[in-house]
Amino acid sequence: MASEFAGGGTESRSADWPARVALAGLCALTLALASAGTARAATGAASSAWETRCETPPGAADEQCAIIQSVVDDQRPNITLVIIALKTADHKSRLLRVIAPLGVLLPTGLDLKLDSEDIGRMSFVRCLPNGCVAETLIDDKLLQRLENAQAMTLVLFQTPEEGIGVPAPMAGFKDAFEKLP
Repeated sequence: MASEFAGGGTESRSADWPARVALAGLCALTLALASAGTARAATGAASSAWETRCETPPGAADEQCAIIQSVVDDQRPNITLVIIALKTADHKSRLLRVIAPLGVLLPTGLDLKLDSEDIGRMSFVRCLPNGCVAETLIDDKLLQRLENAQAMTLVLFQTPEEGIGVPAPMAGFKDAFEKLP
């Protein structure tokens, strides 16, 4: 098993106000994007393409954009994942977020595989009313892997013994991510 991602959280370690506002904005954006994605996936209209979504988080001066994809497990239609990739408002970081349904086992995190390669484990950082968020920073190496992959598989756990792999196509990821402001 690959080691856990370094620096998976985005919590600000300093007490500066702008960083806290940015974090609050990212949380609001995650909630808004996840709500839209979950509603679309639940109706069976989930797309295999990455969509660009932009929202202005409360208290933010500028619009924040992300690419998003909702996927539903073919064998368990109650398992919907919303995958979000974004550049932070300060353009200093890139994040990969996955919103998993409530009821997942939080301590085990979420395994990330690209094609057949085990990339590592994403830790859950918070739960929202519509699901729990796992996230990691996208460094240059991970970005290159994401851009070149044909498929992503996200493995979540409802029990320690039961891993559920949910595949997501990566077609269009590179172009969509490069177009983000």
